[in-house]
Amino acid sequence: MKKKSFPLSKVYGLLEPGPVVMITTSRKGRHNIMTQSWHTMIEFEPPLVACVISNGNYTFDTLKASRECVINIPTVELAKQAVGCGNTSGRRLDKFKAFGLTPLDASMVKAPLIRECYANLECKVIDSSLSNKYLLFILEVLKAWVDPSKKHPRTIHHRGKGAFMVAGETIRLPSKMK
Repeated sequence: MKKKSFPLSKVYGLLEPGPVVMITTSRKGRHNIMTQSWHTMIEFEPPLVACVISNGNYTFDTLKASRECVINIPTVELAKQAVGCGNTSGRRLDKFKAFGLTPLDASMVKAPLIRECYANLECKVIDSSLSNKYLLFILEVLKAWVDPSKKHPRTIHHRGKGAFMVAGETIRLPSKMK
């Protein structure tokens, strides 16, 4: 098979790191939701997540100031709300009301959980030293929640420019990880 050159502008769709998430923040009593897909696990225990948040997003300044958030993991049933939250700014819009989502109190941070999401990860920022140069935050997961009624959650994964794929079949192979 002969390979052909691939546009650099489309590389993101090849390396997409994980499910689309909805990051919630809270500052001065005002909650916000930002849809995001540029994140990756960087440590197992304690769970550490690296994420990129543009300094043009309302969430960037809120996260820098509050130093905490919740990573909410939606399933395909919330795809339209996730995309809607990603295509609007929270500077003047209450995204919970606008997209019919329910904020729930978190146990360890001020940012709310999104009730409708399959999983919620309460996080604190442990390193923002690269946020000004690379827009990178390192988050420690303090508490994790999952909806046990969703046995096989189908998460959505951004492929770029409005294209998404849905997680499908799970396969199991031998692993040396404990």
